[in-house]
Amino acid sequence: MQKRIITIGRECGSGGHTIGKRVAERLGIGFYDKEIVELVAAKTKLSEDFIAAHGEYFRSGAFGHIIGYGGRFTAPMQTQSSIQDQMHFVQTTLIRELAEQESCVIVGRCADHILRERQDCLNVFIHSDMSYKVERSVREHGLEEEEAAGILAKRDRARSQHYSFYTSQTWGLARNYHLTLHSGFLGEDACVDLICAAWEK
Repeated sequence: MQKRIITIGRECGSGGHTIGKRVAERLGIGFYDKEIVELVAAKTKLSEDFIAAHGEYFRSGAFGHIIGYGGRFTAPMQTQSSIQDQMHFVQTTLIRELAEQESCVIVGRCADHILRERQDCLNVFIHSDMSYKVERSVREHGLEEEEAAGILAKRDRARSQHYSFYTSQTWGLARNYHLTLHSGFLGEDACVDLICAAWEK
């Protein structure tokens, strides 16, 4: 079987993680989302919680207090950009290594842009309307319904800013991907089917 990589960008609450995992399981290939957090933590002195919170979310002014975070740093990290850039550099290196090693699904973290020169990469973006994302987030993740829309919008703004900062492209813009899918309209099963069909094309 020819090696292929699938990258999945996704709006919060759209089901991109679940869809990506199901695609990987059906195709019998590797799946990397939170697994990247573990790999980055193993290569840095950053905690997994910190990486999960900031590894693909750009948050202005979030790092002024980071020296000595969790007692895990042995040397000062002086600016927001140095920490954010350090995480992005490690994630970029890991994503390129994974793409060289195996067929896999990689969720988020600018993977589509990082692997843009590869011819064996299928780039997908999953989105949906807010009502579907709220309903799913309440059901799957226990968010309070009255707060869910604000939380999801805030996370997506941070993802969009992170993506724009490191790629100089617009997050979610159709021309940046091979396939964009409305999960609320299509349903998860159809999204999985369409991605697998495109992968096997």
